[in-house]
Amino acid sequence: MSTKLHLPAKFTLLSAILSASLLADDRFVVKVDGDVTQIARRHNLSVVKSLGGSGAGVHVLSAPKGSDSRTVLQGLSQEVAVRGVEKEKPLLLPGVNKSSLNPSGSRLAGAIRLDGTPVFYYTSFAAASYVNQQAGVVINLAKAHTLADGKGAKVAVLDTGIDRFHPVLFSSVGEGYDFVNNTAWTGGQEQVDTNQETTPILDQETTPILDQETTPILDGGSAVILRQETTPILDQETTPILDSKKYPAYGHGTIVAGLIHLVAPRARLMPVRVFGANGAATISQVVAGIYWAVDHGADVINMSFSTSEDSPQLSAAVEYAVKKGVVLVAAAGNDGKAIQVWPASYSNVIGVGSTNNSLIRSLFSNYGVPLVSLAAPGEADVTVYPGNHYAQVWGTSFSTPLVAGGAALLFDITNKTNETSADKALSQAKAIGQELGAGELDLYQSCLYAKKN
Repeated sequence: MSTKLHLPAKFTLLSAILSASLLADDRFVVKVDGDVTQIARRHNLSVVKSLGGSGAGVHVLSAPKGSDSRTVLQGLSQEVAVRGVEKEKPLLLPGVNKSSLNPSGSRLAGAIRLDGTPVFYYTSFAAASYVNQQAGVVINLAKAHTLADGKGAKVAVLDTGIDRFHPVLFSSVGEGYDFVNNTAWTGGQEQVDTNQETTPILDQETTPILDQETTPILDGGSAVILRQETTPILDQETTPILDSKKYPAYGHGTIVAGLIHLVAPRARLMPVRVFGANGAATISQVVAGIYWAVDHGADVINMSFSTSEDSPQLSAAVEYAVKKGVVLVAAAGNDGKAIQVWPASYSNVIGVGSTNNSLIRSLFSNYGVPLVSLAAPGEADVTVYPGNHYAQVWGTSFSTPLVAGGAALLFDITNKTNETSADKALSQAKAIGQELGAGELDLYQSCLYAKKN
């Protein structure tokens, strides 16, 4: 199926999310040996789509409206050729309640001020606030770069896409695929989403966005205030509803890609668009994205999202990727609880929690082992934003790419890197308490371990 949703500005994010949910309710993801057509026909189902490449055999089937999902599931599970069946599930990019981020309840007013002094950083010029940010100091980035810079590594970003025309990322973005539109990745979708939809729905009175007069950054660009997972600031505790004080998911993939690039500036970024600009996706799209990334040579897959429900087909895709030597990194989520979310809870995925720059767990970050393998800074990280802009961001979505970038450094050091060796190397961390796994990411110690082993 596709959750492609071309909505004019007058429509709310809620309607988009509800539409995705309704589509998912009457659809089923099945793994079938052989021809699915006859099976679908026997159960009065339609074949919506079939995955290709390594995902061959996985199909999305649609039931007529009013069908009982339990009956459909039971019927399909009794077919000899069906190796797995589950309901299609909608996913949302993660978000948190603002009060958990800012206990005082106060809001930022006015545009953030970043140092826009151009600094040459490996392949391009970038704002000094991005290159020299405190998060880089915390994770020992400069020292790690004396050992590796990610050259030769490929990092797939399963997200909303990447603005390949951003000057900081231009030379680092490679081939990709858009599973929302089912087409090859063109590179400009993030800018289109931002330009067409963002302006009418941002709360500009309390949090000015793209304030070019007060915050000039490199050739007229500017700083975007993105308070925590603010692309997409979806409040999971109260149902994702867009109001004048919340933000949609525009630019989320570009933001994530910018943080991977900060850590592994010579790594190749692979945009795998599985989330629409409204922050919505489905399990089948994510599964298809994982298989595609593996088939196209990804060494690392960044997954800055989570779901509260396990999925057999998601688990199978992850297992396949790991067997092919791919390292998968996922966000622990922003509920501020010791709970399980997926894919971070899988034992073969590196789950990442968030801290501030003083190595204290972020109030919004989920925690606890085995969910969290280690932590990285996820508060006030500075990164790029579509259209030659920059953003300051909060959330486990943004601590995750720092670890994914770290995994790319390990592939630069040795092409024998895999999930097991990467987990050991990245676990060479600063001890900060058992609730955050191995502790705080220390890229130098990780790279040093990989060099010696």
